[in-house]
Amino acid sequence: MTSLEARTQNEDSGPGGYAAARLLLLHEKERSGPPRRTALARLTDDWLAGLFAAAAPPRGTALVAVGGYGRAELSPRSDLDLLLLHDGSADRAAVAALADRIWYPVWDLGLALDHSVRTPAEARTTAGEDLKVQLGLLDARHVAGDAALVAALRTTVLADWRNQAPRRLPELDELCRDRADRMGELQFLLEPDLKEARGGLRDAQVLRAVAASWLADAPREGLDGARRRLLDARDALHLTTGRATDRLALQEQDAVAEELGLLDADTLLREVYEAARTISYATDVTWREVNRVLKARSARPRLRALLGGRAAGGRAGGGRVGGGRAGGVKPPVERTPLTEGVVEMDGEVVLALTAKPERDPVLPLRAAAAAAQSGLPISLHAVRRLAAAAKPLPVPWPAEAREELVTLLGAGESTVPVWEALEAEGIITRLLPDWERVRCRPQRNPVHTWTVDRHLVETAVRAASLTRRVGRPDLLLVAALLHDIGKGWPGDHSVAGETIARDLAARIGFDRTDTGIIATAVRHHLLLVETATRRDLDDPATVQSVADAVGTLGTLELLHALTEADALATGPAAWSSWRASLVADLVKRVAGVLAGEPLPDPEAAAPSAEQERLAIEALRTGEPVLTLRTEPVAAEPEEPEPVGVELLIALPDRPGVLPAVAGILALHRLTVRAAELRAVDLPTGIGAGSGAGGVLVLDWRVAAEYGSLPEAARLRADLVRALEGSLDIPARLAEREAAYPRRRGLTAPPPRVTVAAADSRLATVIEVRAQDAPGLLHRIGRALEGAAVRVRSAHVSTLGANAVDTLYVTRPDGSLLPDEEAIDLARTLEEALR
Repeated sequence: MTSLEARTQNEDSGPGGYAAARLLLLHEKERSGPPRRTALARLTDDWLAGLFAAAAPPRGTALVAVGGYGRAELSPRSDLDLLLLHDGSADRAAVAALADRIWYPVWDLGLALDHSVRTPAEARTTAGEDLKVQLGLLDARHVAGDAALVAALRTTVLADWRNQAPRRLPELDELCRDRADRMGELQFLLEPDLKEARGGLRDAQVLRAVAASWLADAPREGLDGARRRLLDARDALHLTTGRATDRLALQEQDAVAEELGLLDADTLLREVYEAARTISYATDVTWREVNRVLKARSARPRLRALLGGRAAGGRAGGGRVGGGRAGGVKPPVERTPLTEGVVEMDGEVVLALTAKPERDPVLPLRAAAAAAQSGLPISLHAVRRLAAAAKPLPVPWPAEAREELVTLLGAGESTVPVWEALEAEGIITRLLPDWERVRCRPQRNPVHTWTVDRHLVETAVRAASLTRRVGRPDLLLVAALLHDIGKGWPGDHSVAGETIARDLAARIGFDRTDTGIIATAVRHHLLLVETATRRDLDDPATVQSVADAVGTLGTLELLHALTEADALATGPAAWSSWRASLVADLVKRVAGVLAGEPLPDPEAAAPSAEQERLAIEALRTGEPVLTLRTEPVAAEPEEPEPVGVELLIALPDRPGVLPAVAGILALHRLTVRAAELRAVDLPTGIGAGSGAGGVLVLDWRVAAEYGSLPEAARLRADLVRALEGSLDIPARLAEREAAYPRRRGLTAPPPRVTVAAADSRLATVIEVRAQDAPGLLHRIGRALEGAAVRVRSAHVSTLGANAVDTLYVTRPDGSLLPDEEAIDLARTLEEALR
C-alpha cells in the first residue's frame, strides 16, 4: 500500500477528502500511465463505496462501474460511468433516494457523470435496444453492494452478447465505419481525436468486444502497448489542458509532449500514429475474420440441404449435427493458385502448402504482388510466416524481385492494404531500410493529407494510372515511391532524397542509367510545378533552366507524370486544372528546347487583338476598360472544366495601378493566380485626336473564392473609384481582416522575401513567402509602388495558408535592378509585410 492510499483510508470519505487525495494523485510525477489510472479508479471506488454505505442502501442493490471506469482506466478528466443496479425488491423511492445520495456528491465536485438506475432485466432490455449500452456493460465491474447481483448481470450480458453476435457484430461494424467516415483516420490527422478517430481508443474497445463474442479475436501483438500509449497521451492532454477533451489540438501538442517526457510534438505525433496504425491493422484483420466466419456459418445450412442433410441430430456427409448448432458440415476448402507458392483461399491470399519461404527470398514480394493484382487481402498468418521465415534478398535484388515490386506498385488502390500488411510485420523496412525514417512521420503542412510514408504509397497508386503516358512505367512507379524519401533526413529533402534514391535504386537492381534517371526524378520532383506556378514561362531563362535540369525527353515525360501523381496524392489543394494547364504549357516549351527548337523572343511578341482593342478604347476614353472571360480546359472533351477567368484591363499608364487592381479583386473575393503587366505603345492618330500614347495592359488570371463572379461593370466602377482616391481600399481590407476568425494559439511565421537566382535577362525576380490573407497582393503592390519599381509580371501560388508570390520587376526604364538595389528592395518589401 502506498503512502497516498494509506492516507486516503484514514481521511473522511466526503467530497473534500476525495478531492484532495485525487489532486495529489494526479500530480505525482513518479506515478503515471497505467499505475496512475488504476490508482485513480481504486481511489474513486473507495470514495463511491463509502457514499454507498453511508446511504444505508436497501438489500438487493449494487453500484456498478461500466465503460472505461469499469475497465479501471480513469484518465484525469474521464466521465464516471455508473449503474445503480437493484433486484426490484426494494421500494422505488428508496432506490431513488440512494441514487441521489451518490449522484449529487459527484456533481458537486464538478465530475462528469453518466448514470442510470436499472434492474438486471431492464439492463438487458436496454442493452438489446442500444448497442453502445451493451458494449459498456461488457466491462461491468462491481464497486459496492450486492456482488452476486453484479456477477449474475455480467454472466447474463456476456451470454446475450455471444448468442446475439451474428446479428449484432455487423451492426457494430457499420457503426465503426460511420464513425471513421466522420472522424477520419487517427494515424493521418494533424489534430486527431484520440478516442473517436479510426484506430483510436474506441476501436480498441470494439476489439475487446469482438473477442468477448468468441467469434473472432484480434492480433494481440503490440495491441496492449498501442492502447496504453493512446491512454497515456490522453492523460497528458487532460492534465495540460485541464479539460475533458480527446482532441489533440496543435496548440496543445508541445505541452503534451513535455508532460510525457518526449522530445517534441513531432515525436508525440509519431508515437500516436504508430499506436493508431497498430489498432487500425488489428481492426482490419479482425473484421475480415468476423465476416469470413459469418459467411461460413450462413453457407452451412445451404450445404447441408444440397447434400440431403436432416434436421438437428441427423447426419449429412458424415458430419455430426446436434443440439441445434449450425456446425456439422464444413464447406470444402478451395485453394486457387495465383502464382508460384501463393494461392487464394476463403477470399484471402495465403501461402501454398508447398511454399518454402526459407528457401525463396522473392516469395514476400511475389505474394504481395499477387494479392494486390487480385484485389485480395494477404492473410495475417501468411504475412507473419513470411516475416519470420523468409530468406533475405541478395543485394542487388534479382530481376524477379524488382519486377514483383513494380507489379505491386502498379496495382493501384489495392496496393495500399497489402503494403500496410507488409509494413505491420516489418517486411518493408527489411526490404527498404531507409523506409524506417519516413514511417509514421507527420507532415505539418496542412495541405498534406497523409504521413510521409503513406503519401509515398499513395503517390505510387496515383502514378499507376499514368503509366501509359511514359515509356518506362517501372521507373515512374519506383520514383513515385521514393520521391519524398529524403524527408527523414535534415536539410532539403529533394537533395537528401537524391542520394538515398540512388542507393535504393541500385539495391533494387536497376542499372546505372536507370538509377540516374530515378535519382534525377527524385531531385527535381518539385521542379515543374514550382516553375510553372512561380516563374514567367515567357522568359527564355525559365524554360532553359528546366531543360538543363531535366536533360532528356524521357526524363521530362517521367517528371510530368510524377508531378501530377505527387500533387494528387498530396491533397485537394495541391492540384487543379489550372496547375495542370500551367505544367503542361511548361512541359511543351521544355520539350521544344530539348528537341532543338529555338525559344521565341518575348520582347518581339505583339499584343493580341483583344489586348490591342482594349488599349485603343482606354486611350480613346482616358478611363479603364476591362473584360472577363472564362477559360475552360477539358480533361474529357465532353466535360470541360473551368480553370479560371481571364481578366483583361487596359488603362492609360499611371502610378498605383497594381495595388488598385489587386485591392479591388480582393474586395470582390477574387483569388489572383497570375498577373502580367505590359505597356502597349499605340500608333499616332489613335484615340481622341491625340498623338501616340502609352497604355498599360494587365492580363490577370483569377478565380472566385466562392459564389459567382462579380459583374465586369462593378469591377470597373470600383477600379475608377480606387484610382480617383474615393475608395479607401486599405481601410476596407482592414475591416475584412478584422472580421476573419483567428485560431487561438496559432501564430503564423513572419514573411520572407528573397531575390531569386533566376538568370532572367528580362527582369529581377523577387520571391515573397507569407501567410495568405485578403489583400496580400495589394499590400505587395503598394510597397513596390513606394520603391519606384515597375512590375512586369506576378505569379501567385497558394497552398493552404501559405502564399508564394513571385514578382518580375525592373527599373522604370525597363532595366534589371543591380544586386544591391534588389536586396534592398527585398528588405523593404519584407518590412512592409510585417
